[in-house]
Amino acid sequence: MNSKKIFIIEDDNMTIEILKFIFTKEKYDVYVSKDGLDAIEKIPEILPDLVVTDILLPMKSGLEIIQFIKTNYPTMPVMALSSLGEEEATVADAFNLGVDDFIAKPFNPKELLLRAKRYLK
Repeated sequence: MNSKKIFIIEDDNMTIEILKFIFTKEKYDVYVSKDGLDAIEKIPEILPDLVVTDILLPMKSGLEIIQFIKTNYPTMPVMALSSLGEEEATVADAFNLGVDDFIAKPFNPKELLLRAKRYLK
């Protein structure tokens, strides 16, 4: 089984269900965490092929997750999700920390999948 692993870090149940649907339909293995602390503990166990993280999360922020991943797993691709209207500075911070892609919510599922597939080849 060589299925790619996608780790979704998101605290909104509706967004989780949409993302799970998009990725499982494409036969990816999907893992979910609802807070940043739990996510940071699971990353070394899962070693995902792609991380999709929200920026605003309980316990630890998406920015802290990006920093953890890029410090410890520099080649692991990370896509950040953020609601429209969140601070532009946050987007800049995410890129400064090494995030690979940034998608605004609400997102277009087809576009999100196309972008994700770039990192899953």
